[in-house]
Amino acid sequence: MGKRNSGKGTNTVYGYGPELALSGRGGLPPIETWPNQYQGYEIRIESPEFTSICPKTGLPDFGTLVLRYLPRKKCVELKSYKYYLLAYRNRGIFYENVVNQILDDVVAAVEPVWAELEGAFNTRGGMRSVITARYPRSRPERM
Repeated sequence: MGKRNSGKGTNTVYGYGPELALSGRGGLPPIETWPNQYQGYEIRIESPEFTSICPKTGLPDFGTLVLRYLPRKKCVELKSYKYYLLAYRNRGIFYENVVNQILDDVVAAVEPVWAELEGAFNTRGGMRSVITARYPRSRPERM
């Protein structure tokens, strides 16, 4: 397959253009919190029915999200987190962007000591993607 012009002055292969990689943040419900009363323990929240939409094909993507964090003063309220995740059901977003965006929103809500979000997405086209994002973000190594 040859190169195609995306109409934005960028030549792409397979129809991907920079505009597809942009993740929007509007329209997501808030992640609510409740006060933490203890210190020094880890919380793990598994969401085995996560869905979003592939921004290129419009087909649904399915996966399991596992959020791990060490709370400071606040904890994630589970019902609000569930509704937050459900808001992605009709949102076109790449795996890498959705994992990083969710982690950013969780960190903004609960201000944890550290947090990690792993997204293990179902096999599509013979490939399976597992994306892991961590907070605090480490500085990238120089190449």
